[in-house]
Amino acid sequence: MDIVIKLSQFLLSLSLLIILHELGHFIPAKLFKTRVEKFYLFFDVKYSLLKKKIGETEYGIGWLPLGGYVKISGMIDESMDKEQMALPPQPWEFRSKPAWQRLIIMLGGVTVNFILAFIIYIGMAFVYGDNYIANADLKDGVWVTNPAIEKAGVQTGDKIIAVNGKKMDRYDDIAKNLYMANEVTIERNNEEKTIKFPINIINKISNSGVKHSLVEMRIPFIVSGFEKDSPNNKDLKTADIITHFDGAPLNYADEAAARFKNHEGKIVPITIKRGDKIIQTTLKFNNKSKSGVAYAMRIPYSNIEKLNIYKVNRQKFGFFESIPIGINTGINGLIDYGTQLKKIFNPKTEAYKEVGGFAAIFNVFPDSWSWEAFWSITALLSIMLGVMNLLPIPALDGGHVMFLLYEIISGKKPSDKFLENAQMVGFVLLIALLLFANGNDIYKAIMK
Repeated sequence: MDIVIKLSQFLLSLSLLIILHELGHFIPAKLFKTRVEKFYLFFDVKYSLLKKKIGETEYGIGWLPLGGYVKISGMIDESMDKEQMALPPQPWEFRSKPAWQRLIIMLGGVTVNFILAFIIYIGMAFVYGDNYIANADLKDGVWVTNPAIEKAGVQTGDKIIAVNGKKMDRYDDIAKNLYMANEVTIERNNEEKTIKFPINIINKISNSGVKHSLVEMRIPFIVSGFEKDSPNNKDLKTADIITHFDGAPLNYADEAAARFKNHEGKIVPITIKRGDKIIQTTLKFNNKSKSGVAYAMRIPYSNIEKLNIYKVNRQKFGFFESIPIGINTGINGLIDYGTQLKKIFNPKTEAYKEVGGFAAIFNVFPDSWSWEAFWSITALLSIMLGVMNLLPIPALDGGHVMFLLYEIISGKKPSDKFLENAQMVGFVLLIALLLFANGNDIYKAIMK
């Protein structure tokens, strides 16, 4: 069932982004009286799953879910329709329109992507408001859960003050910025120090075996489940909180591993909190010093607030208040993604090894349905799609824009033959990138 929910979110998000992106090309093409022959969700290689012709345009759904397209008459695109291009230009064709109109048509898709991201962020600010935990409230620092971060020099209990010189006011900002960190300023034992991260930290994080968590809030030992042979599944229950172990306080779950060592075959007194009750019981260990009790590494903000672990700051916004907040979130998303691309194109960072394809995008979506998570991921993917399409690679929107800008500035239009050859080179390059990204996914799945 989990995979069905993930797949549903993935396909819904992908379909929404593709349709709106292509609509961004379709609408200005129609406004400038340019004929659009096809409007497709997914690619219809050889055949279509569904199709219907309305007026001069065939609308349909292809069987290959690698994107979508609009086929505009008289445009050199992925269809490589050389027969049409060999005929004399017609007034309804793309190539017959002024360069400024062609430029608007080509920029339409990425413009919609960016506008969509801003609209989603504005809507999220209005509907969900702003819920966060102040970094200053993490009095005993963070819980370092990724070995690569620990090897880089950050320890559990450190207070992370700044990342890349940017002050971390909120807990949520820490993990997001830490992934792209060059240096981290921490406070340890009331002393501040700056730790330089290795340039290939992204690759080290990926190879650590813990990919979806860098640091967490330090939370109590909250029982989340039991192994099959656990000797403690009768005395303890899920959601119990172990507050004391062997007579001494157990403040955080991250302290358990060290405290539970060297207790082979022992029965140790513990204090647990079960709802409003304080109960004295025991924790049993097998001959390998294992209790078979699993603990939560993270819990929802609603439970954090309910258990009074940290103060959750909540702020609601009116519609007009949400607009600048959403726009600011979108701008920050653009800047963050630009930083990621910069690292990817720098071989020294080895970030290119972490470039993923459809499987990587699929795995971003949660196992349970969450509209808040869905819209947040969709907004980020919309930004990514917009930026990627602006890259000056022939066959992408950015490649067409590059040639159109050359035409507008120089007053000389590249020949159709040149554009055909450039389109073919760009198409081969895109296929190579697609194979590389999805090959990375396959390699990681095999090496797990």
